[in-house]
Amino acid sequence: MIELKTASELDAMRSAGRVVAEVLAALRDHARVGVTLRELDEVAAAVLAEAGAEPVLPGTRPIREPRPFPGVLCLSVNDTIGRAPPTGARLADGDLLSIDCGARVEGRCGGAAVTVPVGTAHPDDRTLLETTEAALTDGIAACRTGARLGDVSHAIGLVGRSSGYGIPARLGGHGIGRDRNEAPFVANDGAPGRGSPLRPGMALSLEPTFVAGGRDSYQLDRDGWALRTDDGSRCAHAAHTVAITDDGPRVLTVP
Repeated sequence: MIELKTASELDAMRSAGRVVAEVLAALRDHARVGVTLRELDEVAAAVLAEAGAEPVLPGTRPIREPRPFPGVLCLSVNDTIGRAPPTGARLADGDLLSIDCGARVEGRCGGAAVTVPVGTAHPDDRTLLETTEAALTDGIAACRTGARLGDVSHAIGLVGRSSGYGIPARLGGHGIGRDRNEAPFVANDGAPGRGSPLRPGMALSLEPTFVAGGRDSYQLDRDGWALRTDDGSRCAHAAHTVAITDDGPRVLTVP
């Protein structure tokens, strides 16, 4: 069931989203060669605590994984598509780092993600990042009252497919509100004019993820959390929390 949010609930989500934006801004500055993923997670935890926000990831579990998630961020490097926990691995020159953060304020959630180059960025990586961000922009623009979920999925997928990138199957965005992951599922590719209609009060997390090698398949890492591309090719992930309003899309995860 899709839950419609009240104005006050969306304001609380905006507060959570503002904190998430602060976290991502801080981590852009800290994501340097030699820094460990665990150190980045500690920076994020400190920003969240100072803002009085609750991280949403600790304690979550994927299917068949008995251990709770061990950090406040998903930190995915190079061929890792997502869900990767923070570890002691150090960032190297040329890495691509996806930073995925969620926060809860006054019982309501906000989440966003960005992929950044570490050190020297290869031109192909920059193109991948720019294309993923462009898909997010187009997906947000499609979030208008009277449109359908398929219109959003189509807008995102059109950018990725026309660029020759893979779009990981069964991964995408979702509703967000009281919980970090609610109905509906928002695919990163699809047919326009299909799916549930968009109504004022809906809040969606849009999450385009593109794979440079062009394949849609992936595999579960041995750690039981991270997902990796089948062919070792790099990927990029970008996300924002967006509210549907009568006046157009309202992005909740900006400064």
